[in-house]
Amino acid sequence: MSKMLKSSGGIGAATLASRVLGLVREQFFAAFMGTTPIAGAFQLAFMIPNMFRRLLGEGALTAAFIPIFKAKEKNEGEAAMWHSANAVISGMLLLAMAIVIVVMLALSLLLIVRTWNPDTMLMFQLMRLMFPFMVMACLGAVFIGILNARGHFFVPALSAAILNVVLISAAALVLSLPKDYDPSLHKQVFILAVAVLAAGVAQAAYQLPTLRREGFRYHWVTPWRDPTVREVAVKMIPGAIGLAAFQINVTVNQSFAFGENARIVSEFQYAVRLMELPQGVFGLSLATFLLPTLAALAVEKNYAQFRSTLRQGVNHIIFINLLASVLLFAMAEPIVRLLFEHGKFDPHSTDRVSFGLVCLVPGLIAFSMVNILARAFYALQDVKTPLRISVFCFALNVLLTLSFLFGTRLGPGALGIANSLSSVCNLGLLLFALRKKLRTLEMEETVAQLPRLGLAGLAAGLTAWGLRLHWTAQAGHATLLLKLGEVFLPMIAATMVYFLLALWWKIPSAHEIGEFALARVRRTSPKD
Repeated sequence: MSKMLKSSGGIGAATLASRVLGLVREQFFAAFMGTTPIAGAFQLAFMIPNMFRRLLGEGALTAAFIPIFKAKEKNEGEAAMWHSANAVISGMLLLAMAIVIVVMLALSLLLIVRTWNPDTMLMFQLMRLMFPFMVMACLGAVFIGILNARGHFFVPALSAAILNVVLISAAALVLSLPKDYDPSLHKQVFILAVAVLAAGVAQAAYQLPTLRREGFRYHWVTPWRDPTVREVAVKMIPGAIGLAAFQINVTVNQSFAFGENARIVSEFQYAVRLMELPQGVFGLSLATFLLPTLAALAVEKNYAQFRSTLRQGVNHIIFINLLASVLLFAMAEPIVRLLFEHGKFDPHSTDRVSFGLVCLVPGLIAFSMVNILARAFYALQDVKTPLRISVFCFALNVLLTLSFLFGTRLGPGALGIANSLSSVCNLGLLLFALRKKLRTLEMEETVAQLPRLGLAGLAAGLTAWGLRLHWTAQAGHATLLLKLGEVFLPMIAATMVYFLLALWWKIPSAHEIGEFALARVRRTSPKD
């Protein structure tokens, strides 16, 4: 059983908890906002500072910093390592606060200079209130990067759950307000905005006890005089686009959609939340484990093990996320109905969100693979190649979005198709460039097993689709119990078909994941 599965399994468990809480959060949002324009305004207003957080924090900054952090530890010792960490944190805080001040002033001016339509005005007001969230969220993300580099994965990964717990509490508070309070969603939504700020502080504070046990003590280091900060900045600026391509694409798409119809923003966001469950639980968990691991191998110039580790991660990603893709594709409508259809989220919303999900999930494997391959480049301290590729794919995404969104009536499906196609293109170009850089990727085994995996995925998809149609025709979905059966029985049967076929066809990832699961069961079973 590989160290990769043990470490990424722990991260995956923590990420699963966070993603499940994220779904609960979206259920609360659906209950009191549905897919209304107000929901779209809130989602877009939160998406912008969250994108900056991913760019400056858990995206490019940590990707550029972790290899340098590992090299400092190996070559210069812990004192130099912690000094470089404090310098980078000081520089990040200055940059993040400067961006927040500039953006808040710009938003204030926009609200003063002209009268906007109500949806746009609400979005600007919410964004101005929530934008400071970026500072604490970036700080928390850097803390996570430091802990990952020190070999801590589970506890830092669990920090994402803090945001969801705070927002769920705020949404529950809104739903519990008495009817005579103020029924206006325009005012109630500001309670969620304040909760976002509180969540940012809680996420950063959560990391501090583990950091202190590792020996971290923060002190101010003048960043513009520090060579580590300059090195990180040089790699971070182009890397911001390269590593966060999916988040940038989604944000740009949603901005276009808000101008066309504010409802599309929330419709697509619910679909993205469902797609991010498997992507985060396994794709991002593996990517989180791989960055410091590959960075250490690159420092040692152990490129044979570098290729082997990368290949193993790619195999696991394809195996797990192919199953997730076919299940989400075949079961989109009943899944959305079970999770979200209540309160202001009606059957029409279910149709729109499930269509957006069907158009988005074909790119799930590509989304996850891009995360892994981008980290392989950063471990090799090459940020320019992913940047060039991402700029091209970003332009392609914009063109596709404009074509599908304004030239058709696809609604949230237009955004899903554009993101899927641009991510597949991004994946292909990254594979080509990485093979050229390493001379060979040694992926022959991976390519050889793709036809068998494709057949297993097709069989699983047809199983889920057929059983779902049979259940709906015979039992329907009038009650919660029937909705649960409509979703879980076909998914369980399809998963069994997929794994049995993969084991029969001797897919390595199936055997390794099966052994890992059995070991976990034996460990937790009571002793005689």
